[in-house]
Amino acid sequence: MNDLASFSALLTPKGRALLDAVRDTDPADELAVATRLRREHPAELVSAALGQARLRQRAVAKFGAADAGRMFFTPNGVEQSTRASVATYRAGRMKALGVGSVADLCCGIGGDAIALARAGIRVLAVDRDPVTAAVARANAEALGLADLVEVREADVMGVGTAGYDAVFVDPARRGGRGRIFDPEAYSPPLSWAVETAGKAPCAALKIAPGIPHEAVPQDAEAEWISDRGDVKEAVLWFGTDSGIAPGAVRATLLPGPRSLLSRGLPDPEVRPVGRYLYEPDGAVIRAHLVAEVAEDLNGGLIDPTIAYVTADEPHDTPYATAYEITDQLPFNVKKLRALLREREVGVLTVKKRGSAVEPEELRKKVKPQGPHAATVFLTRVAGAPTMLVGRPA
Repeated sequence: MNDLASFSALLTPKGRALLDAVRDTDPADELAVATRLRREHPAELVSAALGQARLRQRAVAKFGAADAGRMFFTPNGVEQSTRASVATYRAGRMKALGVGSVADLCCGIGGDAIALARAGIRVLAVDRDPVTAAVARANAEALGLADLVEVREADVMGVGTAGYDAVFVDPARRGGRGRIFDPEAYSPPLSWAVETAGKAPCAALKIAPGIPHEAVPQDAEAEWISDRGDVKEAVLWFGTDSGIAPGAVRATLLPGPRSLLSRGLPDPEVRPVGRYLYEPDGAVIRAHLVAEVAEDLNGGLIDPTIAYVTADEPHDTPYATAYEITDQLPFNVKKLRALLREREVGVLTVKKRGSAVEPEELRKKVKPQGPHAATVFLTRVAGAPTMLVGRPA
């Protein structure tokens, strides 16, 4: 039985019944469950059902228990699909731009198509892999969105997008050897996606968050998105007629959303460590917007190459986490161990930026003990290896 046949078998009444039967199977019990079920069901169907149950359990983190329990997945689909919170944000932004229809190219298992449809947007979802396209179609049906989502198995480079208000492209960024860092090695290449975007009234291209800023087209808005502090992706937006400013840079933090736009500021000045240290969100750092955060905090950098902002006064900001600094030491493990012992610190959080020392290695050397907690930053201050000790503000 091939992969498409195995998946199709899961959509039959017998397949769905088996899926329900193995829904909560603990991975440690899979062998025993499989042995028992194979007495009454084909081995291929049992394997497919258990594999799908395993994928659904993994997908809860991205899609939530309610949707993950009804949806279908492939191993690559779970790994590469857009987190529901990010897809929902992007769909809302498209809806606000007046988009009523989207050609979703390289749709995968349909994560973005689902969010777009739930926003009331009509979607053409295209993927060239037969199993992936079948899974996307099944997901639209399972979530009651089939009337808004048309799934087509095709090579996206041959699909016409005329007549759609917007194009969304999510090129494959993984190959046989893992992640692909060269945008022209994406499938399809970024240059093709940019050309396709230029033909649409509005477009969004999902790219890796590590893309060099010099690779961003001048007529695109570049947006870096994080979810609860974890950077998830970058997006290139096109379509000035839709109100998107070309050349803008944005960091968006979820939940919220909260968006910080570039103001074209020069690099912040370096200054001595003040009472407070601010750790910018990863999306802010990726978007090169640390200067905007520093200006808002009336602060500066502790080192010209380190993305830590320091200030003398506390400020509320969604774009950075604040810490009150109690001690500044040159890098010296013995002095740190003595300080932590004096403060009776047993719960130690170690953060690093610009240091080769591994946090776990330091934690073993200082052997924290006691009822109190502290945070240690291994970093550089004006070029010198430094340890900053503090606590969340």
